Amino acid sequence: MNLADVWFILIAVLWTGYFFLEGFDFGVGMLLPILGRTEVRRRVLINSIGPVWDGNEVWLLTAGGATFAAFPLWYATLFSGFYLPLLLILVALIVRVVAFDYRGKESKLDGKTWRSRWDMCLIFGSYAPSLLWGVAFANILRGVKLNAEHDYVGSVFDLLNPYALLGGVVFVVVFMFHGAVYTALKTDGDIRVDATSLAVKVGLVAAVVAVPFLLWTQSLRGNSMSAVLFVVAALGVVAAIILIREHRDGWAFICTGAAIAAVVAGMFWGLYPDVMPALDPANSLNVTNASSSHYTLTVMTWVAAIFTPVVVGYQAWTYWVFRKRIGVQHIPMSPEHESAHTH
Repeated sequence: MNLADVWFILIAVLWTGYFFLEGFDFGVGMLLPILGRTEVRRRVLINSIGPVWDGNEVWLLTAGGATFAAFPLWYATLFSGFYLPLLLILVALIVRVVAFDYRGKESKLDGKTWRSRWDMCLIFGSYAPSLLWGVAFANILRGVKLNAEHDYVGSVFDLLNPYALLGGVVFVVVFMFHGAVYTALKTDGDIRVDATSLAVKVGLVAAVVAVPFLLWTQSLRGNSMSAVLFVVAALGVVAAIILIREHRDGWAFICTGAAIAAVVAGMFWGLYPDVMPALDPANSLNVTNASSSHYTLTVMTWVAAIFTPVVVGYQAWTYWVFRKRIGVQHIPMSPEHESAHTH
């Protein structure tokens, strides 16, 4: 194994961490109109991810930066060919960030109207990236139209194929399930009861849509190890449904997280040694022809070895500090909020 292989594995780990962590706060955002029927309940949901959502996005920035430095040709081909969906993801994430900050600020608009508009932005900023990440990764696995110079020569409509669209739906539903389980884990009272009930229903839908996608993926680029990982993912979803019905929220969350990790690991395992497969295999990018120089990868490895434990340790400490459940009783209520809560 050379350093290019090592960095392929590290990038796979970064994407796994991103989807595991960002997946549940995307899920909470998508469930805002369902579980957040009053302003106080919406504030509980937002506060449940408030201390951690921005730290979760660090994994995306690191994955993108690592791809740019370790595999510049992969990065260039990906961002030129997938320009429009990646731009939409960026816009959605920006809108989501602004929504977190601005929904609580004063405005000339009526307070309820102001907050509802930012809530819609938050919901959009949760659904759109989930769907588009699924479409993007499914297309990478399927293969795209590349010429001999590894330039993307297809159109955006080529990316909207049935397999990729199914991948987008799977990402949305699985993240929603992950978010419902997280909400049951992090809240108490009526919100926890509602989240538990909803998690069972969404989990069943996730199982139904995920199985054909995993079978399709296995037929496209699968091997024995990816098959094992996909079976683990399916068992993780089933176990999470059973555990959440038994109100074992922590174990259910571990199972949904394990399912997501197994799916992403299986996708990367099936992808290797390619990083950007082409419909014509002769034009594919792989870990050898897409990687940076040995010196660049060596410097990156030392930097990662020094700073990665610091980042992971700090994020783990953040989760530990904010580990307790929250409920409506923890939300300071103004008269307006009290009126909304009683209705």
